[in-house]
Amino acid sequence: MKLTSPDFADNGVLPAKFTVDGQEINPELDIEGIPDGTKSLVLIMEDPDAPGGTFTHWVVYDIPVETKIREDSIPGNQGLNTAGELDYVSPMPPSGTHRYIFKVYAIDRKLGLPEGAKRRDVEQAMQGHVLGQAELTGRYKRNK
Repeated sequence: MKLTSPDFADNGVLPAKFTVDGQEINPELDIEGIPDGTKSLVLIMEDPDAPGGTFTHWVVYDIPVETKIREDSIPGNQGLNTAGELDYVSPMPPSGTHRYIFKVYAIDRKLGLPEGAKRRDVEQAMQGHVLGQAELTGRYKRNK
């Protein structure tokens, strides 16, 4: 599988539009090479450079099998992010440049979890059902 975006290159700068300094919306993500037998997708966005440890910005599961996650969309059921919310938390690095990693997983079934599941519950439900995965990293530093 391959995950790309028309808005930024892998390891490139995430445009401010998708951060706290812009519109605070998710970027478009394009998914190639989804394996046969895929019944749903899972998307997790995280910041491994957050001061308190990895910060989960977005958890979405039971996404219909499509090759595009549209900008400013809610493509499936949302899980809880680290802030305890059901939403995309836009990048807001307190200092320096942070990495924002979008991870997509092809799953051989729907997870069937209720909306608001915790990331660890989503990951546990995925175990043994991942047919493929891909990552895309955007970097962002605030201009304060």
